[in-house]
Amino acid sequence: MSEQSSKKIAGDNKKPNKGTGFFNQQSLVKNIPFFLYLACLAILYIYNGHRVEKTIKDISKISKELKEYQFEFKMLRSEWMLSTKQSEVVKTAAPFGLIETDVPPVNLDVKTKK
Repeated sequence: MSEQSSKKIAGDNKKPNKGTGFFNQQSLVKNIPFFLYLACLAILYIYNGHRVEKTIKDISKISKELKEYQFEFKMLRSEWMLSTKQSEVVKTAAPFGLIETDVPPVNLDVKTKK
C-alpha cells in the first residue's frame, strides 16, 4: 500500500500542462482570424438590423404620404367631375353672357367632285 500511496502523492505534484486547452496563448493567437471574422459578422448583423428598421420607417412614412395623395386625388377628381357637368358649365358661363342653345347643330355636307 505504501507504493500506491507514494504514486498518488507523486501524481498530485504534477502541474497541469499549459499547452492544452482552448484558452492558452498559442491557440488564441492561432485563432485571431476566426475571431476577427466573428467580429465582422456581428458588426454586419447589427448594421443590417439598423438598416431594416430605417427601411421600415421609410416605408411607413411613404405609405402615409401615399394615402394623403390618394385622398387628395379623389377629392380633386370628384370636384372636376362635378365642374364638368353640363349644368355646372352653364352656370359658370352665364356671367360671361353665354347661353346654351336649344337648336341642335347643323351638319354641313361638302361634296367634292372626283
